[in-house]
Parts: sequence; structure tokens; C-alpha cells
Amino acid sequence: MTRHSDNPQTTQTKERHRELNPHHPLRGVYAITNEHLQRGGDLINAVEQALVGGAALIQYRNKTASFADKVNEAAQLKSLCQTYGARLLINDDIDLCQAVDADGVHLGQSDTGLLDARERLGARAIIGISCHNSDELVQQAVRNHADYIALGRFFPSLTKPGAPPATLMDLQRIRAMTTLPIVAIGGVSAENGALLVEHGANMLAAINYIFSADDISNRVHALNNLFKARQF
Repeated sequence: MTRHSDNPQTTQTKERHRELNPHHPLRGVYAITNEHLQRGGDLINAVEQALVGGAALIQYRNKTASFADKVNEAAQLKSLCQTYGARLLINDDIDLCQAVDADGVHLGQSDTGLLDARERLGARAIIGISCHNSDELVQQAVRNHADYIALGRFFPSLTKPGAPPATLMDLQRIRAMTTLPIVAIGGVSAENGALLVEHGANMLAAINYIFSADDISNRVHALNNLFKARQF
């Protein structure tokens, strides 16, 4: 596969990415890595395929590697995201986010607090937080100036089968509560994602649906097509 880094316009592409306002409305496909599906060179290649397909955000999630190995992988992903004009977020690791100058972090409810993350990463960092299907958690995220909220799981999930379920009614209700971008996660696919977009999701997040596929870029492209018929 020919990388964009071989293109003479690569420098201009990176400069345009640096000029992006990090609080520009977040929309599109949010691809989340899983070290059990790919690692090392396979991970880098898989993420590049997702970016070729049009992924807007990549979340680097690795719960098992050493910090040094995480820095190595995340730094390569940061470079790729710059080349393709996408953003890199780190799952629950502010130190790693700072080490590779990632665009921000995603936090769970049991992870580092949002206010602490904001203090350490600054106003320009993108900080998202999982709210499951809870009005209270959404209201707290709004008060603490999260950049997006993640809701779900909406459908059966291989990654987190025991995660609290969320419904389309939950999504519709929470959409009416806040203007924050909403990430829908949990068993998301091109077959069911249209319902989530119709009920107010700004981003569709997936792990296995994307990274277990034989043709990753086509999977991402199929998810992206769900946004084309709807204007935000």
C-alpha cells in the first residue's frame, strides 16, 4: 500500500491538520484499536486501512503492553493520523497522551477524572467520557466541559458483553438534553448504524466490526456512508 507520506503534498496535509480547531464538531467513524486483534506492524497497517476508509478518529486502546511499547505504537499512529487529517485519542492514559502529543483522551467512569485530565492536558485537548445511558453522568460531563460523550452498548458487544445496555430511546432522550457530540458504541455495524445516526449519534464507534474485518477500509467506508444522507 502506498502511504500518503510518500506524496509531495504530505507536509501541506500535516500543516492543515495542525491548524484544525480541536473543538470543530466531531462527526463520523471512530475506530478503536484492540491489542488482541492486532499489534506491532499489523496494528499500524490496520489503522492505516481504517484511515484510508475515512475514519475521523482513532482511539488507541491497549491494556497489556509496556509503557515503552505503547509509546512506540502510539507515536506511529499519531504520525499516520496527521498524514490522513484524522485525530488520535488515547484510552485512559494521560501520560501516554502527553508523551506522543496525541489530540486527547477517552475516559471511562472508573478512570482519571475529567477535570484532572483537563488540567493536565489543557483547553485544546479533546476529552471524551463514557456515560452509558445515564442522564446524571451526561449532566456531569456537560458541567465538566467534556468535548463528547459516549453512550452504549446499543447492541450485543464482543468487547464488553457485560456493559450496561442503552436503547434508541436513551439516545433520543439524551440527544435532546445536550448539544455535545454523541458517540454511539457497542455492536455497531453498517447494518444497524443508520438507526443510531437517525436518533442523534454524531459518531459511530467500533472495534471488532472494523478491525476483525478482512477489508477494514471497506467497513469504515460503509459506516461513513450512513452519515452522507443526514446533515448535522
